[in-house]
Amino acid sequence: MSTEETLPIADLSRIPAHIAGPAAWYGPAMARGDGWIEHLTPAEVEEVEAAVRRFGETGADPAQICAEGFPLPTLSARLRRVLAEVLDGRGFALLRGLRGRWLDGGGRDDLRAAAIAFLGIGSHLGSARSQNARGHVLGHVKDLGLSSQDPSVRIYQTRERQTFHTDSSDVVALLCLRTARAGGLSALVSSVTLYNEMRRARPDLAEALFAPIETDRRGEVPAGERPYFRIPVLNWHAGLLSAIYQRQYIESARRFPDVPPLTARQVEALDLFDALANDPALHMTMELRPGDIQLVHNHTLLHDRTAFEDWPEPDRKRHLLRLWLAPPGARPLPPVFRERFGSLTPGDRGGIVVPGARLHAPLDPA
Repeated sequence: MSTEETLPIADLSRIPAHIAGPAAWYGPAMARGDGWIEHLTPAEVEEVEAAVRRFGETGADPAQICAEGFPLPTLSARLRRVLAEVLDGRGFALLRGLRGRWLDGGGRDDLRAAAIAFLGIGSHLGSARSQNARGHVLGHVKDLGLSSQDPSVRIYQTRERQTFHTDSSDVVALLCLRTARAGGLSALVSSVTLYNEMRRARPDLAEALFAPIETDRRGEVPAGERPYFRIPVLNWHAGLLSAIYQRQYIESARRFPDVPPLTARQVEALDLFDALANDPALHMTMELRPGDIQLVHNHTLLHDRTAFEDWPEPDRKRHLLRLWLAPPGARPLPPVFRERFGSLTPGDRGGIVVPGARLHAPLDPA
């Protein structure tokens, strides 16, 4: 019997042929409005700056920040409303207007203040999860002069285009510190819309995406796990569609001897999924400005970043900070997600946890 014949396939009859709701949006229509931009008020910005000063005086590791230790009397209620829209609505939001002396500087003290502000705001949204095998709860999205052709390198460490993908957390947050000389735009597309379009045009290929598929862990392997995980790209659970996807890592998983080659049907399904994600009629792009915080729901959206040309001066190079967040009110996930998320418990799942890793918030991008 061929590999093609033994692949488990989902029964699409139990999944709606068209999934409606606020997460099923189309890029051009979404980009014409600005309801997804949340402009912070001067009073809210002052709350953040005051909390940064108070925490900074303690000298504690920013990784230890909790909501109680980073009070935001007015902004916290707004953050809860924004989070509800991210988890149960359109799937993303942009907080604009964060300002502070530390956003304009490039020194280590400024970077520490920015990290405190970002982790403090994040603490009102969910628990920060480790983003790599070293236990980093604060990520640095910056070109380190590396190439994704190296299986130990993550794409965010390069200036290459990322391609549409999800991260291994419920929500990913980005704080823009500095922009590139050219390029580096953020792109979003609804995975619900991708499903609807595939189901309409090629239901046979949509069905194939509900079968388990191997994805490379890129050397960051939890105790007792394989160097790859096997989770379908699309998953239907508790009346909700959830996606998990990184095409390059699906392909690089073929380097392991116990992982079979992709079948012709799988390749055709993934190619169509990518083609739809790259269709300007479906996705949208935005430019993140210094001080912007972008929030994205990984289960209903794929995100991408265009390739960029950076500034030659080290203190002007593109630099974003990143958080992986686990909100306590996040959606239920299917049991198969335990293989990647470790736990299924909202507020305590996702991230990369390996033996011996200590959670901390590094200020060094390397």
